[in-house]
Amino acid sequence: MEHFVVSARKYRPQTFKDVVGQQAITNTLLNAIENNHLAQALLFTGPRGVGKTTCARILAKMINSDGNTSEDEDFAFNIFELDAASNNSVDDIRNLTDQVRIPPQVGKYKVYIIDEVHMLSQAAFNAFLKTLEEPPKHCIFILATTEKHKIIPTILSRCQIFDFKRITVTDAKAYLKFIATEQAVNAEDDALHIIAQKADGAMRDALSIFDRVVSFSGKNLTRQAVTENLNVLDYETYFTSTDFILENKIPDLLIQFNSILSKGFDGHHYIAGLASHFRDLMVCKNPVTIPLLEVGEETSQKYMEQSQKTSHSFLMQGIRIANDCDLKYKTSKNQRLLVELALMQLASITFDGEKKNLKQFIIPPSYFKARGITPIPVTKPKVEVKSAENTPDSVEKTKPKATVATVEEPEIKIPKISINKPKSATSGLSLKSIREKKEHQLRQMDVVIDEDDLPKEPVTQEALDKAWQSYTAKMNKKGEKIMASILQMDQPKLKGTTIHLTYSNNTNKIELQRAEFPLMAFLKKKLLNYDLTLDITVNEEVAKKYAFTPLEKYEKLKDKNPNIEVLRQTFGLDI
Repeated sequence: MEHFVVSARKYRPQTFKDVVGQQAITNTLLNAIENNHLAQALLFTGPRGVGKTTCARILAKMINSDGNTSEDEDFAFNIFELDAASNNSVDDIRNLTDQVRIPPQVGKYKVYIIDEVHMLSQAAFNAFLKTLEEPPKHCIFILATTEKHKIIPTILSRCQIFDFKRITVTDAKAYLKFIATEQAVNAEDDALHIIAQKADGAMRDALSIFDRVVSFSGKNLTRQAVTENLNVLDYETYFTSTDFILENKIPDLLIQFNSILSKGFDGHHYIAGLASHFRDLMVCKNPVTIPLLEVGEETSQKYMEQSQKTSHSFLMQGIRIANDCDLKYKTSKNQRLLVELALMQLASITFDGEKKNLKQFIIPPSYFKARGITPIPVTKPKVEVKSAENTPDSVEKTKPKATVATVEEPEIKIPKISINKPKSATSGLSLKSIREKKEHQLRQMDVVIDEDDLPKEPVTQEALDKAWQSYTAKMNKKGEKIMASILQMDQPKLKGTTIHLTYSNNTNKIELQRAEFPLMAFLKKKLLNYDLTLDITVNEEVAKKYAFTPLEKYEKLKDKNPNIEVLRQTFGLDI
């Protein structure tokens, strides 16, 4: 049996040109070597499997090559690789610094590649500082790590940092296609794309997955074989789910979800993939964003076709529902029910229940046809609504007129009044709101009208008293007890067309002024005189007549009950 070498080792790049997806870093290192600007301490950082150690080995080989050496020369005596995970103590760093002093026997430089350098202890870092800052001329340090944030700042400040990026799906798929050609494997484009996506930006993982799938399916690599071996949900699953959602087929959608669960897939993975599928459909809506769709050509065409069936609002609402389910999945006690409810909500986005009964039949027509009865459509009765004119007396809620008897009243022509809405809304608890409410009421009364068109019937004091009492009773019935008591504090006095009121304090005056508009509207309508005005004055002398001395109070009580005097004399009480 021949020894098998995994693709990650067999196809490890030997030159910077073979490195996938790191063109910026490889070009920088090549220019640094050519221009003799290479730093003596380098830090390669980035995710796993993106080529950090590979680039370090290529760099160590290139700086020792003088052009006369063969390509197979690896300069094994000049390159030292240390694993910081197992050599992380101070003693290990001291042994390293002792070796640094010895110059190389072959080549120009001794290169120390320290992998996973973030695993060094704090004391080891501190012991390494001086050597890293001022190494010998023949020594170059290349540090590699996946977690740069765990390295102390004093080490970072002494290194030239190169950040390796994740390898894109397109680059990974192109390299896998090259390897498949080298190994005479017939691979579908979608199959390689799924492997590249599953690798999540790591080329080493992509090659490992490729070896596993080739071992499973042989020389013919299909999309179905890849999805079965990797246990991933392919695009067809989500295309079918979206078709069921658009057609409002909730039973078929739930059955499909049940079959997905029976194959061992997680509901969380399914709903997250469905949200990503909606996102890809949204990307296809605009030609500018189509490059964001990282799929094969055949699959891209399917996305374009299905995106035409969906609307922008549907996709936005679908992404929101799926993402909300994704966030709640881990904390839910019934995770399957959560996903099923989300699927039912998705299938109901485009569902309109009224479509089933377009002719507005209360009972389905099939019921009557089976019995030989012609159904009659149900129509809504038309109701004519007369728009009421906005008059000053529209503030009062009018009661429906009785139909038993009618009394003809003289027709009063009142012009239309336009009310200007306030420009900005304010809080109902502020002084500004009270002031604006008063101004608004004044604006309602401040209209240009023809005075000859309004009634100006003569008003007597008796009629005013009756109207005043009627409005006070109305306030009591509405529950406005404070306003009713203020109206009863003084008897209105009519002088010409002016109604005079006198109060003992300014508070009562302000409260009545706030309610002046509905009050005057009621009186004008009741008394048929639209020239009436209200004049409110404050007289503190009025309050004094309510202030009694103890003797005056006693005399008042004695007038009501003379027996109080007998009680005072019997017990000898003082006033």
